[in-house]
Amino acid sequence: MNSAPSISSAPPPSAPPASSVSGKAVRPGDRIFLGLSRGSGIALLVIMAAIAAFLTVRSVIAISGDHANFLTYFEWNTSGPEPKFGIAVLAFGTVVSSVIAMFIAVPVAVGIALFISHYAPRRLASPLGYVIDLLAAVPSIIYGLWGALFLVPHLTGLFSWLDDYFGWTGIFSYADGAPRALFTVGILLAIMILPIVTSVSREVFLQAPKMHEEAALALGATRWEVIRMSVLPFGRSGVISASMLGLGRALGETMAVATVLSPSFLINVSLLNPGGGTFAQNIASKFSEADEFGQDALIASGLVLFVITLLVNGAARMIIARRKEYSGANA
Repeated sequence: MNSAPSISSAPPPSAPPASSVSGKAVRPGDRIFLGLSRGSGIALLVIMAAIAAFLTVRSVIAISGDHANFLTYFEWNTSGPEPKFGIAVLAFGTVVSSVIAMFIAVPVAVGIALFISHYAPRRLASPLGYVIDLLAAVPSIIYGLWGALFLVPHLTGLFSWLDDYFGWTGIFSYADGAPRALFTVGILLAIMILPIVTSVSREVFLQAPKMHEEAALALGATRWEVIRMSVLPFGRSGVISASMLGLGRALGETMAVATVLSPSFLINVSLLNPGGGTFAQNIASKFSEADEFGQDALIASGLVLFVITLLVNGAARMIIARRKEYSGANA
């Protein structure tokens, strides 16, 4: 009698590597990418700390030798046995010109972004978006030359109109002369940051969930109602981020402001008359001819601008964190 055939069992599967069971990356590429990412983050922190330390050390030397109040003094005289200098005028000019630029640029940029993303036909939207992106790459000195040779001569009529109707406020009173004032700087900065805010806002609006828009249209909403109820709430954080990017450029702009502004260490109530200055413009115009102590004083003003930029970005992050809206990606 034949014996029953033996059933050969397959060899047991090999156990997975311990490294894959523990969830750790085993591929060399993953290790390299992790190391590069971690190193890049650490390098960024080290660079920022080095910049802050350099600015602080040089600023302490200058402020300790200042014979006036650095924060409230209205003059800038770093020569002589008793140097006196302060940043009151520079802080005023930097903040006011940047606020004017944001007040003009952000609404216009959001409108252009909405037109490109939701209103313009595709044949027009693509070239228009390309032109907007191209404007963001124009060098600052080009804007400055255009502002000095074209914008300034053509603002006389606008300034006269503002003086006729709003001169009673004092803010828009205008005397005769070339309109090289903070309001001119604000208009030029608005033109410069417009492409940045528009490009980022456009990309954010294009990421709005299509299901939300189609649902609103199916319920009978108009195009504006769809934008107001679906697109703008979704892109609010992105618009704030775009605005902060534009504000960062406005705060630190140098050559364009130096080309257009007629600076003086005087805070003028009227925005249409010459007066004021900015941190970046003052550093650019005085650094080459300053002695070592004068350079330290300019570096101290740069530290103030550095702190203002950090505070603005920190406030923007707080606003974005508090205003996060529902996104279709979270569903």
